[in-house]
Amino acid sequence: MNTKKNTTLYILVIAGIVILVNILSCRYFFRLDFTGDKRYSLSEATQNMLKDLDDPITVSAYFSEDLPPQLTQIETEFKDLLIEYKNASRGNILYEFINPGKDDKTEKATVKAGISPVLISVREKNESVQKKAYLGAILKYGDKSEAIPLIRQGTGMEYSLSTAIKKLTIKDKPVIGFIQGHHEPTLNEMQQSVKSLNILYEIKPVTLNDTVSLNSFKTVCLVAPKDTIPENQLNILDKYLSQGGNLYIAMNRVEGDMNQAYGYEIHTGLAGWLKKKGLIVDNSFVIDASCGNVSVRQQQGGFTFNTKMSFPYLPIASTFSKNAISEGLESVIFQFASPIAFTGDSLLHYTPLVMSSAKSGKESAPVYFNIQKKWSDNDFNMKNMTLAALLEGKIEGNSNSRIVLVGDGDFAVNGYGQNAHQVNEDNINLMVNSIDYLSDDTGLISLRTKGITMRPLKKIKDGTKTTLKYLNFLLPIILIIIIGLFRNQKNRILRYKRMQENCYK
Repeated sequence: MNTKKNTTLYILVIAGIVILVNILSCRYFFRLDFTGDKRYSLSEATQNMLKDLDDPITVSAYFSEDLPPQLTQIETEFKDLLIEYKNASRGNILYEFINPGKDDKTEKATVKAGISPVLISVREKNESVQKKAYLGAILKYGDKSEAIPLIRQGTGMEYSLSTAIKKLTIKDKPVIGFIQGHHEPTLNEMQQSVKSLNILYEIKPVTLNDTVSLNSFKTVCLVAPKDTIPENQLNILDKYLSQGGNLYIAMNRVEGDMNQAYGYEIHTGLAGWLKKKGLIVDNSFVIDASCGNVSVRQQQGGFTFNTKMSFPYLPIASTFSKNAISEGLESVIFQFASPIAFTGDSLLHYTPLVMSSAKSGKESAPVYFNIQKKWSDNDFNMKNMTLAALLEGKIEGNSNSRIVLVGDGDFAVNGYGQNAHQVNEDNINLMVNSIDYLSDDTGLISLRTKGITMRPLKKIKDGTKTTLKYLNFLLPIILIIIIGLFRNQKNRILRYKRMQENCYK
């Protein structure tokens, strides 16, 4: 009887605990994050921004009903994220979830607000059909609103939400200037970078002349100039640095002409100006065993076909320093890059940001590109050459200033017309992160590259490959043999014991 009462009491206690846990989980939200990049934890920058909110922000999330499981997961993650935002903002983040498909009026209002549907494939009655789905949000702050047209799964969710909040609450956008006048790419030729920068900054072209004042710019950018920069214009940049200005410079010290299979040096006067500050951009091509490919047209047996071949003059960098600019980057693809070195004042702080691989080298311009060349380890006798760097301190005058320098001017340029192309995402991240670092002190820079975008496998030697192959094949067999010998020996000992006179087992 007592046993029955104890069992009933035990069941009631367990049920009470489960009910209590459910009630607490509805009132208080938390989750443990064991991921390496803390992708499920709010960043410090987001938490600081939310604590500073003076007025509430309303988030209207528009998600269609009856979504496929993978899209339903996005809705669940977004709701969990909003709960964390609400807690971190002390209730200043308010949210609601709306089904745009409940009636025509709601759907029209959703599209008018800036959220367009996406087409998804779903299975109905054993056939695939296309349906419209909404996965977006509208943020409202006072009389201002900001749309997130498409909410994506993963770590970019926090970046989209935080930058939208920042864009709504920021009073005066910092101004970023892009120097023009020396055949630099226009803003239209850097669409990916400009689109990312426009979220938090006002982007303006600027021409260096006697009437211009750079003091209104938070950061000034000089990207891939082709013509010589006059000395008086370089003096304007010196004056800007002496007043605490920040410069982002992506320059071509060398250039390659694939039609002529020829690489040559470029003279803009910028290399000499940087040399006075201790920044040396060598007039050579970085070559790297970790590299991109080029398409080579070949003819065989009367047939013409394109073959992709490794081209070491297009180094792929996956070695980065621990810095806010390069943190989270996985792979940056350069084209005709030059190595950077520092020989300046030891009082300045010099930080290499991006490095070549352990198997790299350099070739001085001019260079003839031999596409058919068989490269060997002897060609890559250098390692970890700097391809992008940061210089901080009293570079010019008595005010602290900063320069980010990249040894390739075209690595984040989209081009225009028929030559326009999509640039690798981490190339854009490197450029935008650099300008963010120079211009913004909110810390949102860390969110752009939070999470994994690309993680290439490490190359291993042929001998190691062979060892691993045979080990993978032979190890299970060896283990089975060892286990068999062990069990055989155990059985022999057991039989021997049973043969003894006093053994009854």
